Amino acid sequence: MRSRDAGKICDRLWYLGREESGIYLLEGDRCSLIISGGLSYLAPVVLSQLNAFGIDEKKIEKLLILHAHFDHVGLVPLFKRRNPEIDVYASARAWEILNMPKGIETVNAFSRRVADRMGLTGCLTGQDVEWRNDITGRVVSEGAEIDLGGISVQILETPGHSSCSISAYVREINALFPSDGGGIPYAEMIIPSGNSNFTQHQESLEKLKPLKVDILCADHYGYVTGREAEGYICRSIAAARENRIQIEALYRRTGSIDETVTELVEEVYRQQPGYFLSPEISAGICRQTVRHIAGALEESS
Repeated sequence: MRSRDAGKICDRLWYLGREESGIYLLEGDRCSLIISGGLSYLAPVVLSQLNAFGIDEKKIEKLLILHAHFDHVGLVPLFKRRNPEIDVYASARAWEILNMPKGIETVNAFSRRVADRMGLTGCLTGQDVEWRNDITGRVVSEGAEIDLGGISVQILETPGHSSCSISAYVREINALFPSDGGGIPYAEMIIPSGNSNFTQHQESLEKLKPLKVDILCADHYGYVTGREAEGYICRSIAAARENRIQIEALYRRTGSIDETVTELVEEVYRQQPGYFLSPEISAGICRQTVRHIAGALEESS
């Protein structure tokens, strides 16, 4: 079953934000952890939800970035500046990106562009959510654990959606947080998201397959529970395989990365006209995917 409603998912776990972009709050006996950073325009919504749900913000001592794309780090500056002592965790590659002037510029520009597309630019007014060079934190890698007291988060390296992607798994409640690397549960479908390296994306999905999953916590369009959560990664593997076959066929027909991207993006917005990303951003993402798959085809021929 899929849900996009903010609120309590189960004991210790909350979903906050909106349907197109959300974050998770995991409560331990000692402290709480925010998983993922969402879009920056969520700031007033999330702060209001924390108050409405009676969540003690002072207990939030940790924040985990699953990858460094703009729509997954937007609230990090807000929480870090509200509580400078909060520990922020991310992969080494994510910190490398988030310390680059170009990386910071892209995060801020794309955040404003999506806020404008969603008609929510006003939500940025008065909120100190822009990335600057004042955000630092800790590096986590494969096998690391973040202990919250009575519950802990296991880190798995799952590149492919991006070079910096990691996933989180909470064994105590069988909850998986694969970010976009697990496939996006849009409407009734699963959107594969092997942006930077589709082959690694597929390999990472296979890595996640053996995990027992009762709650699949996506960063876009909510979370999945019950029997659908149990089979979600297998369905995502199948969706990625079908998507790759489609892209390969288009590229073989057109022989052009640009033409393949144009056709793919047009088809995406025919099927998903309300998707939160602008077509321009989607085209840039799609170009990465097609370039990788085209290169793999040419190497094998």
